[in-house]
Amino acid sequence: MMDWTDRHCRYFHRQLSRDTLLYTEMVTAPALVRGGALHLLEHDPQEHPVALQLGGSEPKELGAAARLGAEAGYREINLNCGCPSDRVQSGCFGAVLMQSPELVAEICAEMRAACRAEITVKCRIGVDAQNPEETLPGFLDHVQRAGVGRVIIHARKAWLDGLSPKENRTIPPLDYPLVLEMKRQFPELHISLNGGVTSLDQVVTLLGQGLDGVMVGRAAYQRPGDLLLNADQTVFGRPAAPNLDQPLQRMRDYIERQCSAGVRLAAITRHMLGLFSGQPGARQWRRILSETAHLTGAGPEVLDAALAAVRDEQARALAT
Repeated sequence: MMDWTDRHCRYFHRQLSRDTLLYTEMVTAPALVRGGALHLLEHDPQEHPVALQLGGSEPKELGAAARLGAEAGYREINLNCGCPSDRVQSGCFGAVLMQSPELVAEICAEMRAACRAEITVKCRIGVDAQNPEETLPGFLDHVQRAGVGRVIIHARKAWLDGLSPKENRTIPPLDYPLVLEMKRQFPELHISLNGGVTSLDQVVTLLGQGLDGVMVGRAAYQRPGDLLLNADQTVFGRPAAPNLDQPLQRMRDYIERQCSAGVRLAAITRHMLGLFSGQPGARQWRRILSETAHLTGAGPEVLDAALAAVRDEQARALAT
């Protein structure tokens, strides 16, 4: 979710769900430790619970980055061993780390020693010619022995040679049974499944099969009104949010504060385009935000206009 789940996105998503665990976009350890890019750690306290996801391959450097993350207020720091992008591969981290479980264990041990935040790992079931049934248990054994108690498994292989990052999200077949088998083999390890989940019904089904968690990425981003707004009730048993009025009022207040501080409106509303996906007025909502949020001086009045257009369209739909 690089370039997607930035701080504005996470603040918006938190207004829709109180209980879901949010993740930052991946931040590289070199950027923090060598580049001093501490602005990448900025977040609003209201985003919690939120985990910082780190990328890197040098144990000491990742330990230092984890310390910086913990000092910035993150209580979970996640090591990415699943991203297949070209720039990640060129840095010898992300999914390529699946080929070096001993190194991953060393990294996790350094991160645990460097801070009090919980250290977790996100991985694939394997990469390239690996046989996941053979290599994934060994990988999980290494990270568990290093003191990691929680792992998120993207239930696809990553083909580092031959597929683009986009193709790696859809072409390698999903293998949910293997992830479920890993939970049976590692009962003390908290295992979440990622990949291909597009509805809360799927989430509930997978949790009922014995998994400890389910990570939803693009579907939650593209249809936040369907997944996040209903997650607290469907998954966590909390009272349902009656409607979007309160979350949108909080976002209006947030937009007013951020625009006053110099943030461009489009940097916030680009994450809100899918809010009414599948509902009457969705097209008008997207059009107004897309066409006007980037204009100089645009502020909360743009949100007001887009919402008014949605309400008008919804009223017309009810009348017919």
